[in-house]
Amino acid sequence: GMAGGLEPHLEALRRELRGPAVLSVLIALIAVAITFLIWRFVQGRRSSRKAVLLLGLCDAGKTLLFARLLSGRYRNTQTSITDSSAVYRVSRDKSTNVTLIDLPGHESLRLQFLERFKAAARAIVFVVDSVAFQREVKDVAEFLYQVLVDSTVLRNAPALLIACNKQDVTMAKSAKLIQQQLEKELNTLRVTRSAAPTSLDGSATGGPAQLGKKGKDFDFSQLPMKVEFVECSARGSKGEEGEADLEGLEKWLGKVA
Repeated sequence: GMAGGLEPHLEALRRELRGPAVLSVLIALIAVAITFLIWRFVQGRRSSRKAVLLLGLCDAGKTLLFARLLSGRYRNTQTSITDSSAVYRVSRDKSTNVTLIDLPGHESLRLQFLERFKAAARAIVFVVDSVAFQREVKDVAEFLYQVLVDSTVLRNAPALLIACNKQDVTMAKSAKLIQQQLEKELNTLRVTRSAAPTSLDGSATGGPAQLGKKGKDFDFSQLPMKVEFVECSARGSKGEEGEADLEGLEKWLGKVA
């Protein structure tokens, strides 16, 4: 008899559970869960990007910079034909570290190595030979352009440092001049590169990504990532015996780690 008395109430409850109120609560819960998962995914992707890539032309001094940052010591280097990687600890805080990856600068290798590591890049150090810069400016700008219009690099927007190396040599160009010249060259490249319809990974993009702002002369502040310039010397002013001058670079690595 008692069960029979409960039956109408149970029926009403069943009807209620099928009603629109419950449905909207369920939808709201699902939406919250999805938002949380997306947030976790984005955060995870950022923290999984622990690599700092060292890029630049051959003989810019990347491998010596890499060695100096890791051991402080000078060593004779030769042109790299493969990548080297090592954990770099930020001096102030031993638990904070990034993975430094030195990529070959040889023209036939550099893009395939960038392709392999670009998705893991939290930051990029683009090393420039300040002594040979005037002679190499077109090649430097060409490589930098390829990095900057890459779809993965544009999407992840890793911090970018242009490291103007070899400042211990009297003929070295200043970071200010290197910045101005690169902006000018990149501006020219942007105009002349309209006939390159594929991105680095070979996917057609309906024309390359637009570098900077349309209708304005290019400058680095127009990019989605923060770009900084620093003067440094992997060799140091006393040559092989002396200390390297990497203070600005180390400070920057401390910020991006």
